[in-house]
Amino acid sequence: MPRPRQALLSRQRIVEAAAALIDAEGLTALSTRRLATELGVRGPSLYNHFATKDEILDAVADAITAEVDVSYFASHDWRDALRLWGHSYRRALAAHSNIVPYLAQGPGRRPAALAMADAVYGGLVRAGWPPARATHIGALMRYFVAGSALGSFARGFVEDPRLYAAHPHLGQAHRLAEHQRSVDEGAFALGLDALIDGLARTYERIVGPLPPLPETPLPETPLSES
Repeated sequence: MPRPRQALLSRQRIVEAAAALIDAEGLTALSTRRLATELGVRGPSLYNHFATKDEILDAVADAITAEVDVSYFASHDWRDALRLWGHSYRRALAAHSNIVPYLAQGPGRRPAALAMADAVYGGLVRAGWPPARATHIGALMRYFVAGSALGSFARGFVEDPRLYAAHPHLGQAHRLAEHQRSVDEGAFALGLDALIDGLARTYERIVGPLPPLPETPLPETPLSES
């Protein structure tokens, strides 16, 4: 029987299948046996590309991180760069929320994650932030973005108005899930603006006056910040 012209497996195909499985069923669903079944191959075939399951997880996590746009730190004031990067970061994580607990462990040896950390840290230091504070800002942004992507505030409320009858201030709580996207994205946008405003005051206290932000229009974020 002649050999197939293309290999049955590639790193990219394995990563895509693993990401789809994690998205659908969660981190615990991923095993080399299950992944091989999804790909229609035998388990040992995976080891021609990845030595362990953790290597596969790292590759999936890094592929998701690579979706985040960090270019803003080379072209924008650090305040706008943080805002735009924060929204890009959240979009990438929210689209793959099941792997967020793994991503939240840190960059490890993942190239895209290290490149993102370098871009953020470098942009903040170039803007005048002391190195220690730049590290703190990178950490707090990871906490904030990862936390927001882990779940939905709005979907935590049951769509049953009777449940809130005894709670006079929650008369419309049953409608939150109906407006899940605007509630969750609005909360993130508000929190990110508040965070950056607070950082701007800290910068002026420990570094010096900030220039006015450029009036050039920024790319649209997922939700109008009105």
